[in-house]
Amino acid sequence: MVKCDEMSKKRIVVHEKDLCRFNNCGYKCMDACPINRAGEECIVKGEDGFPVFNEELCIGCGLCVKTCDKLGFNAISVVNLPKELDEDPIHRYGKNQFALYRLPIPKKNMVTGLIGPNGVGKTTVLNILAGSMKPNVGLFSKKVPWGFIIEKFKGTELQDYLERLKQKEIEIAYKPQHVDLIPNMWKGIVKDLLSKHEGYEKIVADLGMEGMLNKDVKTLSGGELQLLAIAAVISKKHNFYFFDEPSSYLDVKQRMNVAREIRRLAEFSEVMVVEHDLAILDYLSDHVHILYGKPGVFGVVSNPYGVRTGINTYLDGYIREENVRFRDKSITFSKSAKATGKNKLFMEFSAFEKTFKDFSLRTETGEVYSGEVIGILGPNGIGKTTFIRMLVGELEADKGDFVKMKLSYKPQRLVLEDGQEDLDVKDYIQLMIGNKLHNDEFKRILSLFGIERNLEKSMGKLSGGELQAVFIACSLGKEHEILVLDEPSAFLDVEQRLKMTKIIRHHIETKEISAFVVDHDLQIIDSISDRIMVFDGQCGKNGVGNPPCEMEKGMNTFLKTLDITFRRDPQTGRARVNKSNSQKDKEQKEKGQYYYAE
Repeated sequence: MVKCDEMSKKRIVVHEKDLCRFNNCGYKCMDACPINRAGEECIVKGEDGFPVFNEELCIGCGLCVKTCDKLGFNAISVVNLPKELDEDPIHRYGKNQFALYRLPIPKKNMVTGLIGPNGVGKTTVLNILAGSMKPNVGLFSKKVPWGFIIEKFKGTELQDYLERLKQKEIEIAYKPQHVDLIPNMWKGIVKDLLSKHEGYEKIVADLGMEGMLNKDVKTLSGGELQLLAIAAVISKKHNFYFFDEPSSYLDVKQRMNVAREIRRLAEFSEVMVVEHDLAILDYLSDHVHILYGKPGVFGVVSNPYGVRTGINTYLDGYIREENVRFRDKSITFSKSAKATGKNKLFMEFSAFEKTFKDFSLRTETGEVYSGEVIGILGPNGIGKTTFIRMLVGELEADKGDFVKMKLSYKPQRLVLEDGQEDLDVKDYIQLMIGNKLHNDEFKRILSLFGIERNLEKSMGKLSGGELQAVFIACSLGKEHEILVLDEPSAFLDVEQRLKMTKIIRHHIETKEISAFVVDHDLQIIDSISDRIMVFDGQCGKNGVGNPPCEMEKGMNTFLKTLDITFRRDPQTGRARVNKSNSQKDKEQKEKGQYYYAE
């Protein structure tokens, strides 16, 4: 009988070998440890040369962490586990490596949503539930038999699933997070790729993909790549579907279409979704699990909740049933539209016209105030990026003059050029914006985004969220008078998104410059913007850019074209999608209240 004695402690130490530079520091962590100085071996040199930490002897003083951080390596984390967590992990990758506690419960005929910060185990959950990783219940030094694993879950809802997993009866279709990498794996014309699957024509029609069928994958936009990945997954006849952030790069209408298609899958399969757009997660999920912990160190999966209760509990930061507080402050949102108090003219821009072979764009004149963030809303393929390119002179307009100011631009897609994947983050930043790593203001930005811990990591090993943070930080560090961010929320978790909005607003207001932000997470547009520009027209054919207007007018104008209404959750103020033709939906449409109604 295997004994679960390797994880009986209440403290966990994680050591990231990718960040460790023991040859450079001479094992300063060992010298700093008071247990080592007392003659015991709390930190020792491993067979591969890397330090190894004894979690049983560790007293949690943090001196090794401070020493490593001071040297700039940030390779060590020492964390006290919640005292209520009196159990073994479902999986641990190895000694001094990440640990996952518990698993979410897949349920037939339901969509299971996962909500939580990046880095607390969602990928580990996927690998275990997909059968590509056998959970070791914390006994990473032993071969754990399936019988022992299943016995730990005897009498629970997970027992049946793990039995099926053992018998290899689970076939999973997986939509990955970072769709920007698809052109590196798939080559050719979209139609040729999708036509391998029976019934692909209906999926294409339901997702509105007809216009991209004859395009080469390497020419697709971020939204088109996302739709291609989703269509490919939906086309497979499997019994378990896992979608990792299906809304990234998609506009609001596309998000709703995708949500409906995912819900249809649940009629005959088990479906699990990771999503950080709270309104979409709320709309498509039947129940949710909260994931919490220390990113990169450990993660805990909560019991399932009804979708509204689960999301609100996550925002509150306190799980009452488990007596665990995983965030100091609760997250709430304003229930009403803010009015900009800014009136100092910063710049004016002219009307633009541009005609391509298959598309034309016309925008009206507008003005922007000092310290103001202009949110840009509109469907994909309507000309938002074209307007930005003409505004800054990157694209010559048939009519209109570009603004002669210094611009910093974060593009939509997070694509690294050849050779940049091998650069350390600090070297990439220096390549992009010069030597700013010692600038106090820029160091503050790196700290707020959590990038300082990744400076020694290679760019190619960053997650989508980590890569997005680096791209945004570089755009802030570059000399500029106008900041333009295209979909900055993509791949960021809920807390990172809200932190990002605060960083951007503080940056713009402090420097008394201005910014344009294109995004499809309406909660983010609501949080970051002073006013809104709405683009409408016929996607892929012609677009019209309207001048900046007040928040409430802009939101109502935009959502009216989509025939979608949102209500406000009375507890948190977050936006929730109304069901089409529901009583609430009809009432709000009659009043012309499409977004801010309670």
